[in-house]
Amino acid sequence: MTGLQVVVDGSGLERPRAGVGVYTTQVLRAMAVDRPDCRLVVFGPRGAFVHVPNTTYRLMPSTRFIGRHVSWPAMIRRLKPNAYFGPAGALPLGDVGCPSVITVHDLAIYRNRRWFPGGQPLSTRFVVPRSVLRADVVIAVSESTARDIVEFFEIDRRRIEVVPHGVSRRFRPLATDELEDARARLGVPERYILFVGTVEPRKNLETLLDAWVLMRDRPDLVVVGSWGWRYETIRTKMERLGPRLHHLESVDPEELPAIYNLARALAHPAWYEGFGLPPLEAMACGTPVVVADTSSLPEVVGDAGMVVPAGDVEAWRKALERVLDDTDLAADLRHRGILRAAQFSWERAGRLTWRAIDDAMGRVVP
Repeated sequence: MTGLQVVVDGSGLERPRAGVGVYTTQVLRAMAVDRPDCRLVVFGPRGAFVHVPNTTYRLMPSTRFIGRHVSWPAMIRRLKPNAYFGPAGALPLGDVGCPSVITVHDLAIYRNRRWFPGGQPLSTRFVVPRSVLRADVVIAVSESTARDIVEFFEIDRRRIEVVPHGVSRRFRPLATDELEDARARLGVPERYILFVGTVEPRKNLETLLDAWVLMRDRPDLVVVGSWGWRYETIRTKMERLGPRLHHLESVDPEELPAIYNLARALAHPAWYEGFGLPPLEAMACGTPVVVADTSSLPEVVGDAGMVVPAGDVEAWRKALERVLDDTDLAADLRHRGILRAAQFSWERAGRLTWRAIDDAMGRVVP
């Protein structure tokens, strides 16, 4: 459909470098290019308009509960948009007065509440369930997440459309001179295994640490990611492992492609991922990946990565040693990874998101 006006929840732009923030930024840019005749009206935090050019930007009401769930829906109804799109996986509790589409990234908190701090009852008991049940179409970022939505909320699978994430074009194999400049600039070691992700229990970094300690002729380990929650035990373990473990808590996103390129392998042992962007980004850079056999990770890497039982320390040790020692295997994984990553694009994600919005509008009887 052409000439549509779509209201968008831009709350994920509060943290533009986090997963939902990256998704919101990238998918809205792709949508704006795909249908330049349509108008995206984004409500978000102050200053975040820079992340979503080619949209109409408005401030989200600042009062946390009343603003988001009462005042904002009233503002939306006055605009009389053709549809509502929630990239952060939620609808306001108040009626938005139009067909709605939300994107569910993961349901980890429903899979294991111990991975998260307490104090989220409004979201987990009311906002998310009501959003999933009320939305006309629910976008899942993977088949794994689609299965979880059906399991936890018992909705009709036909209301779910799977739209995988894309990968930015800046994630690519870099030339030798670019890599030499980046190594000098970043100060990363000559040989290292890489982990990218928030340091928190769900990411299962402890299994990787235990496997790394046992490796023969082990390289350094570089951990890129901020502290999440319930990280105290992991932090204590990291502090005991000495100077060959490097923690880069804050990294300019523009430096990530070089960090991936310079790594001998990416290790992603997470217990649960709704999608898992780091393995996809690493593959796009030509870096071999080793991932856990859980949730969406095998789905994302396909036959282009090594898949290892999430909590099996010995299996992780052996897999990482194989990638580092077997040059033919590493070369094959690099080749397969680049081809696999080429199947994912934000352009495709934007196009499929518009299709979901069209579908939602078609499901609503005037």
